[in-house]
Amino acid sequence: MKNLLLICVFFILSFQQILAAENNPVADPKAIVRSGDMRFTILTPEMIRIEWSDKQIFEDRASFTVINRRLPVPEYETWEDEEFLYIKTEKLLLQYRLNSFPGTFNPASSKNLKITFEVDGQTVVWYPWKKDPLNLKGTMRTLDGADGENKRAEMEDGLLSRSGWYVIDETAERADGGISLMLDKREDGVDWVSQRQDPPAMDWYFMGYGHNYKKALYDFTRIAGKIPMPPMYAFGYWYSKYEDYSADDYKNLTLEMEENGLPQDVMVIDMDWHYSGSELDGGKGGWTGWSWNTRLIPDPKGLLNWLHEKKLKATLNLHPAYGIAPYEDNYQALYNDLQSRGMDLTADSIINEDGTIRWNLENEDFYKAFFKNIIRPHENIGVDFWWLDWQQWLLAENEEKLSNTFWCNHVFYNDMKAKGQARPIIFHRWGGLGSHRYQIGFSGDSHSSFETLKFETYFTSTASNVGYGYWSHDIGGHYQNGENNPELFLRWIQFGVFSPIIRTHSSNNPDIERRMWKYPNYPLMREAVKLRYAMVPYIYTQARVSYDTGISLCRPLYYEWPENNEAYKHDDEYMFGNDILAAPIVKAADADGTISKTIWLPEGKWYEVCSGEILEGNQSYTRTFTQSDIPHYIKEGAIIPYFPELMDLKSRPDKLILKFIPGSKGELRYYEDENDNDNYENGAFTFTPITQEKNGDEGIYTIHPIEGYFNGMLNERSYDIELLAVNKPENVVVNGLTYTYANDEKPGTWKYDSAKRTAIIYLPKIACDQETKIVVTHGMSSINDIKESKQAVISYSSDSRQMQVSLDKNCNNIHVSLFDVMGKNLLSDHFKDARNILLDLSTIPSDGLCIVQLTYDNHIQTQKIIL
Repeated sequence: MKNLLLICVFFILSFQQILAAENNPVADPKAIVRSGDMRFTILTPEMIRIEWSDKQIFEDRASFTVINRRLPVPEYETWEDEEFLYIKTEKLLLQYRLNSFPGTFNPASSKNLKITFEVDGQTVVWYPWKKDPLNLKGTMRTLDGADGENKRAEMEDGLLSRSGWYVIDETAERADGGISLMLDKREDGVDWVSQRQDPPAMDWYFMGYGHNYKKALYDFTRIAGKIPMPPMYAFGYWYSKYEDYSADDYKNLTLEMEENGLPQDVMVIDMDWHYSGSELDGGKGGWTGWSWNTRLIPDPKGLLNWLHEKKLKATLNLHPAYGIAPYEDNYQALYNDLQSRGMDLTADSIINEDGTIRWNLENEDFYKAFFKNIIRPHENIGVDFWWLDWQQWLLAENEEKLSNTFWCNHVFYNDMKAKGQARPIIFHRWGGLGSHRYQIGFSGDSHSSFETLKFETYFTSTASNVGYGYWSHDIGGHYQNGENNPELFLRWIQFGVFSPIIRTHSSNNPDIERRMWKYPNYPLMREAVKLRYAMVPYIYTQARVSYDTGISLCRPLYYEWPENNEAYKHDDEYMFGNDILAAPIVKAADADGTISKTIWLPEGKWYEVCSGEILEGNQSYTRTFTQSDIPHYIKEGAIIPYFPELMDLKSRPDKLILKFIPGSKGELRYYEDENDNDNYENGAFTFTPITQEKNGDEGIYTIHPIEGYFNGMLNERSYDIELLAVNKPENVVVNGLTYTYANDEKPGTWKYDSAKRTAIIYLPKIACDQETKIVVTHGMSSINDIKESKQAVISYSSDSRQMQVSLDKNCNNIHVSLFDVMGKNLLSDHFKDARNILLDLSTIPSDGLCIVQLTYDNHIQTQKIIL
């Protein structure tokens, strides 16, 4: 019966997903209002498409930006008087002067067309070509040359504004000179580019969402397509460096990562996989190439098979702009194929004097022949996906106003999707609105500095304002002046933990080291990467949130707190999913090795992971952090799923660690699917609801039965339940069975870590389709029970090498820990029923600054001392 129920749920969800996945660019006729040369389409209460064509030719095909207009028709009314047409929705009032051109120039005005709406109780009027100084920005094609803040002024406008409105102008030039052209439907394969039927026509989408930023982004993905989920392995660690590595080098890199305990999932093979102009190869090749450099990689298939055996995915770099030269391996097959399709290969636009077949992806026959003869042979021996590194001319040579960047992304992604063998993924540059449908962005060649790192924290979250949620940066920086900086590299890796993609990289410079295990602070780098892997269940669940809602993994604070000015000021902080606020360290340490950082926390209560303290929000804190700290804060009531320690993401662990942050209530819908195919789009996925609530002194933590079905799903799973920032529980009952307090970490027991104020409950394997209820009787342990106490006095005498801790009263449980600036634990001791403590530090090396962490009853205190 349970299996039958699961199958029924699966088919219901599948049907719903199939319906949701159908994109239809033809709007419901009931949503359309015609008036002379104008056509208005009411898409949502806040969004109206505005078209003008003096030929009265209007487009119903998909465009680069908009692929779906068949939305449920919102309620609206329309009427006319002698001068104007009016359209009124729940949110907007549009007024158009009959038989007029909608815009006015010199100056722009509301004479012919205007839309009136409310933003925070204030009336706002929009009219064509009105300037908006309050746009919150989006992203840009590349960070090539980024050095600190120098690229901020070049960022394109986004879909969100404090003014409350934005206009998508489909016929205006984008930053690269292209426009949003049309897509002709192909039943099998890639929808193809086409010019607009009336190029001078206007095609606008007015968005008047006020400060409801989340709904604006959700509705954008309803018309522009969802943000597809990357395969799970993409959230693991990518090793990359521009260097002429050999096959043995790639193998040695992989083995060294294994030996040093570094998890890994993607090996990036940069451009020297093909001939690239080296004198050692007789100058053969260049930036563009399609044939394996057999001097470096004599057996490409063997290397790719070896990497796959090591559970690594492989991506190859492409600079395709300069075409296919006669010396390339499959040149003749491509030449013959193009000729058989009726192409005149003697034409200047197709072939150069030296025989090179020019890049012509805008031609559908070229696409089919090129992928068949050049791309497929590489994919057939194991290339998993492509890195499209287009750096050359921005517009196509043979299709007017076609962006090369966008078009490469569109074709490569949809070609992989049409194959249906694995979840499509490409690694590419931003090509304008609509690029969110093609996942992973490559931000380009930035300079290595703390200032650039700081800018990237802003840049990454702000890109969510156009739905571009998966930027991948060169962690460590691409260009580097001077020696390797272990601290900067560590901080960049730590930022990578709370980024969409964690990929180290640099330029082809032998002085730049990206093998993190070669650095003196490697243990801290490895711990950061391990934290990333532990958090993947949370990250993958939030990727599903992005797919469903249009809200990207990294997003600015003002999405949640749009009316709080502070949420707009702190652009080196951002939300990482729904429940975590990340505030990475983006500056060098002080002379003592620590960092003081001022952090603003929004309203509510927040769990500071570095210290274990609960902090009250809607205020700023200046906190001191060590090199091992990655400042991040979790909302009260949140439930964060973690994996146990993993070395890759290719298998599904049968244990899950659930971390519960104190709060009156909270819910997690833990998401799973098949990880590396598109079946999730058709209903093959599950959610496991997990809740917590308070009932007096009891905390009730419930793992509900799984919802949905997919091939390979687990039938049972064990859990470690971690209750954070609590006092020692009095009693733990699981499904009516009282658990035993013990330290052996066996299923059916629980323990308490007084230093971390964490209770850990060990559940045996339980059926995923059954409910599990954990009832914990707490004393004074909830988030609301924490009270302030006077600070302890911590003093150190260098003469006696003794540290004294003085409290204002006797405390039941006191834990003292001492750390060096690298986070290494130097001392740990526990005391009961004490007020004054004297500790002998004579055995601790006298090497400068240390951090004391003092935990006593309901309080955690940190302080620096100099040994």
